[in-house]
Amino acid sequence: MGAHGKSAAATLVERVTRFTVICGLPEGKKAVAVADTVAERMWPFPEVLRTSLTWDQGTEMAEHARLTAAVNLPVYFAHPRSPWERGTNENTNGLIREYLPKGTYITSNQAYLDAIADELNDRPRASLGFYTPREKFEALLAADVASTN
Repeated sequence: MGAHGKSAAATLVERVTRFTVICGLPEGKKAVAVADTVAERMWPFPEVLRTSLTWDQGTEMAEHARLTAAVNLPVYFAHPRSPWERGTNENTNGLIREYLPKGTYITSNQAYLDAIADELNDRPRASLGFYTPREKFEALLAADVASTN
């Protein structure tokens, strides 16, 4: 959420590779718009990467069935006040706050949000053996392709 709850973005983080996608939400946290935006951003990814989504208890996911139907992505909900159940996403949100500090307006300019995600995806991580999320993500995709051939 941005300043005064007037702007928002959704973050999608692949848990194994830490690959990040930031979705601008020009309509804010309206449930239909959130479901449609997340579905649109998830659709290009192979089904192997769409096994589940864990969300918090916010009203923005009231249309979770719509998302599940659109991209065959089951949605699970973390328990209230249990951010450790979504630790990878919470950590990534902290990294995003380096670019979009708390209390500032969050742009819906998708190109700008993609540039932030690109920087994060090209940042080596200790948790990945100092590989980048992009390197690990590409290796995961390559392994999936190899296993289907």
